[in-house]
Amino acid sequence: MPELDPLEELQQGLADLDAAGLRRHRRVVTTPCQPETRLAGRDSPVIAFCSNDYLGLAAEPAIAAALRAGSERWGSGAGASHLVSGHYAPHEALEARLAAFVGMDDALYFSTGYMANIGVMPALVGRGDAIFADRVNHASLVDGALLSRAELIRYAHCDLAALESRLQASRAPRKLIVTDGVFSMDGDIAPLREMLALAERHKAWLLVDDAHGFGVLGPQGRGCLAHFGIQSPRLIYMGTLGKAAGVTGAFVAGQREVIDWLLNRSRSYIFTTGAPPLIAEGLLAALDMIEQGDARRSHLLHLITRFKAALHLTRWQRLPSDTPIQPIVIGDNHEALAVSRALDEAGLWVPAIRPPTVPKGSARLRIVLSAAHTEAQVAHLVTTLMKLERRQP
Repeated sequence: MPELDPLEELQQGLADLDAAGLRRHRRVVTTPCQPETRLAGRDSPVIAFCSNDYLGLAAEPAIAAALRAGSERWGSGAGASHLVSGHYAPHEALEARLAAFVGMDDALYFSTGYMANIGVMPALVGRGDAIFADRVNHASLVDGALLSRAELIRYAHCDLAALESRLQASRAPRKLIVTDGVFSMDGDIAPLREMLALAERHKAWLLVDDAHGFGVLGPQGRGCLAHFGIQSPRLIYMGTLGKAAGVTGAFVAGQREVIDWLLNRSRSYIFTTGAPPLIAEGLLAALDMIEQGDARRSHLLHLITRFKAALHLTRWQRLPSDTPIQPIVIGDNHEALAVSRALDEAGLWVPAIRPPTVPKGSARLRIVLSAAHTEAQVAHLVTTLMKLERRQP
């Protein structure tokens, strides 16, 4: 077999991505995170329906003020990992506050949600054990499962019967069920009450990645577990702090022994420099705003309801979702890209999501609503979508 030139191989690979409508590009934002967004190289602003800033906190002045005060008090960096000298008083206060907020014994702060998920699973299970995963789980959950070296057993999306049959058939000594709380590309909510019952019946852990539910669902935005009113020592909860909380990072909460074990065994926690203490100060302010954010959540729910009631499609499919994530499945990659470009021309930023992020043949628009949007902005989006659907692809 002839040797391949590595650069030529990459060039051909990029050309193949172009041909399949799968090549990705970044856009440079020149304003703070907000609905009316300016982009480099574009004269007029766009209304962004793509940010996960569900409560509109990413540009909140009170949080920026807390970050500024934190930098003045603590400087710009942590200096070392948390287990060496990089664990500061604000980190400790944040973890205690997060644990209490979601009703758990203890919590551990991670630099990102991805690092949390790839750190938790290998610490809890390994070779000979089994992980049971929803087929459309986030990539970080898939990668965490692969890193653990446990057997990865996938079941059809939210199919409780399939999950139960796989749990019954497994002879693994340790079992871990992993699921998104709110599925990031579909917008639906996992049936966590029933999943917890299965976990307890089969002596399994249930790890819930609530990246898109924390701050939005449940009383005071306490997340998916509070939304369903469930508690159990078998629950492990991951919440993201760069979406509804408007800052950055993530946390894992659970039984005190679980968190202590992760502190000692989670490689993505142990072997990385601690986040700057100023971030923890900003997050403490964000938690106050989440807890006191019923008006924001009420407005967001109103926008979701109005969007669903007003949007009437005949060719494309709006997936059933009661969350801020409102996907419109178009199917073909090239058509999804064309529609996204047409929306852009109308001053609306809605990205086209394509494989491998979503299954082949299900390319879609991922519309995300925020408490910072206005009714007029959402109405403009609805009108434009229906006009574009009437055009031939």
